[in-house]
Amino acid sequence: MRGVRVVLIGGTSNTGKSTVAGAVAERLGFEHRSTDLLARHPGRPWRTPEREVPPHVAEHYATLSVDELTDSVLAHYARLWPRIEELIAEHAAGPGLVLEGSALWPERVAALDAPHAAAVWLTADEAVVRARIRAGGRYDEASGQERFLMDKFLARSVRYQSLMVDVVERLGLPRVDVGTDRSVSEVADAVLAQAS
Repeated sequence: MRGVRVVLIGGTSNTGKSTVAGAVAERLGFEHRSTDLLARHPGRPWRTPEREVPPHVAEHYATLSVDELTDSVLAHYARLWPRIEELIAEHAAGPGLVLEGSALWPERVAALDAPHAAAVWLTADEAVVRARIRAGGRYDEASGQERFLMDKFLARSVRYQSLMVDVVERLGLPRVDVGTDRSVSEVADAVLAQAS
């Protein structure tokens, strides 16, 4: 990790990016941030104890096809990219940063002129992503409509990962599969090894 001041961790939803990034940041003594905090799109379509699903979020997932949902989120990430580049540049020679998020699209990251940055993408089997989304949304307790929205979010997440993996493999970029039973520490070790 000598000389690396920015570690980028990309991947689809529910692959553990935030948790792993927090562990990597703690080990390195770096700040940890998420691209989701720059601008959210439009959010997860399930209730939590703290909030209901906003009507615009429910409408977004209910009315768009999986391809339209994927195109929409990719367009959102393209709009975010200038701010992400600024953030990377701010930390390239200063305080270290671990930045995670689905907005870290591999082609854009590969084209970065950032010699002090390293990037890794997390992937997970569809069954792992499904189980995590359903647990987070309390799928077993959800209404039929809520399950429909979660299933659309899952389908979009799986589609995003498929497109992302195609680009990662085409460009020969590093990726780490989170597996079904790898600990956060093990995944963080793998990320640090790939980023070195």
